[in-house]
Amino acid sequence: MTRVLRVEPGQVFEITDNQAAYLAEIEEARGERVQFRVLEPIASPAAPARVTLCAALIKFDRFEWIVEKATELGVERLLPVETGRSDKGLFEASRKRSERWSKIARESSQQSRRVRSPEILPALRFEPSLKTDADYRYFLDETTAPALLSVLPATRTAENRIALLLGPEGGWLDRERQSAIDAGWQAVSLGPAILRAETAAVAALAVVMNAWLSCTNGANQLIRE
Repeated sequence: MTRVLRVEPGQVFEITDNQAAYLAEIEEARGERVQFRVLEPIASPAAPARVTLCAALIKFDRFEWIVEKATELGVERLLPVETGRSDKGLFEASRKRSERWSKIARESSQQSRRVRSPEILPALRFEPSLKTDADYRYFLDETTAPALLSVLPATRTAENRIALLLGPEGGWLDRERQSAIDAGWQAVSLGPAILRAETAAVAALAVVMNAWLSCTNGANQLIRE
């Protein structure tokens, strides 16, 4: 802040401690030290739902894009998953990438004015990832699954926990599809088009977040009336 932005005392910024947001004024800016005085808290609306995105590991430049856009859309947690069609070596290499992914999530949170950055979980292999706990669990499938929007619950609240399981390029192996169904995951579709993994992630998150937002906004309107 002192070297690049060349901030000075008296300037006002929005700051966060990853718990809440505040309007704050710089009191001192010297060398590596910048001291703020909090002026007032800033209202920070919560995400419409608590979503965990379980995303199959794909080439890291495109996976980073998923991290960035999922953060902007309000995902609470992101779990990298090794699937049968994930490129070899990505699972082991993901351990060295987690810090970079967390940094991308933090920067994306700042850009989108999120108070809290999403949690980037350690990568899991496919079978253990099916144990992800949530109130509603959906896995995206390009077969004859029903549309995602058609299977969402009629009553939705901001405390609901949703898990979305996203496959790799080439889709699921038959045994993976059956394992997900046996574990209680609901197969859902985003339509007849074959989407790239990162496109499917954004589309599915947008559908879920908007569905929960419209429902919670409607409930808030009824309370006010």
